Amino acid sequence: MPVPPVRLVPLLAAVVWSCLATPAAAQAPSQAAPASQAQAEAKSEPAKIEPAKIELAKTEAAKTEAVTPDATKPEAASGPIFRHGLSLMGAVKYPADFKHFDYVNPDAPKGGLLRLADDGTFDTFNFVVPRGTPAAGVELIYDTLMTSSYDEVASEYGLIAEGVSHPADFSSVTYRLRANARWHDGAPITPEDVVFSFEALTANNPTQKFYYSHVVKAEKTGAREVTFTFDQAGNRELPQIVGQLAILPKHWWTATDAAGKPRDIGQGTLEVPLGSGAYRIKGFVAGRSITYERVKDYWGRNLPVNVGRDNFDEIRYEYFRDDTVMLEAFKADQYDFRSESSAKNWATAYDFPARTDGRVILQMFENRASATVQAFIPNLRRDKFKDPRVRRAMNYALDFEGMNHTLFFDQYKRINSFFFGTELAATGLPEGRERDILDALKDKVPKEVFTATYTNPENGSEESRRSNLREAVRLLKEAGWEVKNRKLVNAKGEPFTLEFLIASPAMERVVVFYKPALERLGMSVSVRLVDSSQYINRLRARDFDMIVSGWGQSLSPGNEQRDYFGSDAADREGSRNYGGVKDAAVDALVDKVIYATDRADLVAATHALDRVLLWNEYIIPAWTLNATRTARWDRFSHPKDLPAYSFAFPTIWWFDAAKAAKIGGGTK
Repeated sequence: MPVPPVRLVPLLAAVVWSCLATPAAAQAPSQAAPASQAQAEAKSEPAKIEPAKIELAKTEAAKTEAVTPDATKPEAASGPIFRHGLSLMGAVKYPADFKHFDYVNPDAPKGGLLRLADDGTFDTFNFVVPRGTPAAGVELIYDTLMTSSYDEVASEYGLIAEGVSHPADFSSVTYRLRANARWHDGAPITPEDVVFSFEALTANNPTQKFYYSHVVKAEKTGAREVTFTFDQAGNRELPQIVGQLAILPKHWWTATDAAGKPRDIGQGTLEVPLGSGAYRIKGFVAGRSITYERVKDYWGRNLPVNVGRDNFDEIRYEYFRDDTVMLEAFKADQYDFRSESSAKNWATAYDFPARTDGRVILQMFENRASATVQAFIPNLRRDKFKDPRVRRAMNYALDFEGMNHTLFFDQYKRINSFFFGTELAATGLPEGRERDILDALKDKVPKEVFTATYTNPENGSEESRRSNLREAVRLLKEAGWEVKNRKLVNAKGEPFTLEFLIASPAMERVVVFYKPALERLGMSVSVRLVDSSQYINRLRARDFDMIVSGWGQSLSPGNEQRDYFGSDAADREGSRNYGGVKDAAVDALVDKVIYATDRADLVAATHALDRVLLWNEYIIPAWTLNATRTARWDRFSHPKDLPAYSFAFPTIWWFDAAKAAKIGGGTK
């Protein structure tokens, strides 16, 4: 299951909102922990925390009409058995009658204002269509069928759905909705709303259409039941993926607005939408700010997994021109919390009075929930990048050690896996089940998969840098590129030109550091810094040579890997197969991951996929820090023991009136 794009990895901005509606962004439990902010040094845009993007739903694990003692067992032949939760990793932790999650403070006070920030602007409240920029936090107003806990790896509990049932072969899933689930206008949430939401998302958003491509139909099958039928059996992740669907109000979207004009879910809008979640939109200034208020009579406020969460009376986002301005605004106490994406800022930018006297707290939270693959990603659709020796040569030219010391204050580690820092990362040589999987594809994968452990070239000294550049020259020559008249050209005399497309000034200094080594190889290198809208449009059109981006990887990978690396996603607009990987062996290995029958099988298949992706040199790996760097004004408190897979800000934190009074400010 995927890690939601909490703006902590540079997932395609145009579909960042897909996290609300599908697991392309939705919640594997690993979603509960924001991915490391350190990786943002290799991103196309700065990282930031947004409440609902850290976890998209308001959980509930209430008693269902029929609950099995073992929620891992599929329904019996005697008839469907509705469970209160599902897990890909064995039994769910919490029983149907639990009172609240272990990691919350059930007596957390309600109240106060939380001020957050975003950069750029927004122009719509409609996340369904992949056009425009949805307002930060708008997902706060919606609920999903199911939601994850923060102390389990791959479990979901019912939210709008009180129960979930699927047959033994996972060929369909049925959700039973709660009788008391309500929209903010008091109307009940119905199976018709669920069907409408699914159809609207898949009809209007290519990413959602692709992600839910295995769902043949969604239909009402009872007064409070809706069934999703799949085109295949054996995909154990599909029931949970469907459970991550955000539900929209059919009666609102199919009605007319205040001016009598029919609403169109296929178009952007700044009309305040109807929701069902813990918050509603209180007010906004188009493109500049938006405020959410807690719904005091929220229908799900007393559900066991909502106890101790959604504690702020108001959550407000202010928009700023860029991250540099945002940092200065934070220091001036114009907002309360930021995740720091820059190693340089972390090391040098917080030496100001409020930090010195303790009013501002800097804290790093370990990321145990996921891996994040950050990389320089070449556009494989262009002929000059098709030879893996060219891509490997570019890896040899990257002086990470020098960059880490000079730019990053030695804070990072170089990535050598698409699942770096987890048990899913391939190590040593393939053995056992993994070897069996790879042997079946022996004629379709690089021979090094079986004979060597993938490593990145090491620099750190002038001698090693020269040696690595010589090896890069050798590889380029083998690939048909030679230096003539100080220019790298192919057999036709065409020069090797390379443009880095970036959308963040912070990223510019990173690329500029890399640029001279590539130029020493004879490449003609340029850096194109564009605004976010132009970046998004060029990314959609695949109009780039190289970007700096990446993917979030959960501890339970699955269907999202098709969107990341599958051949069918390579030329599909809005997919996260940025580089355009088209590889039959990769497709086969992705299927092995998706259809793994148990954890051991999943780990073996993921190891195999990792090796093949690495040895094909599809990326030039970047770097990571397995932690999230945060800065906050000291007005908030949290439970003593935070959950294993998230620091869960701001979901289970609360406004501490005593702390706020002590440091003053923060009320506007």
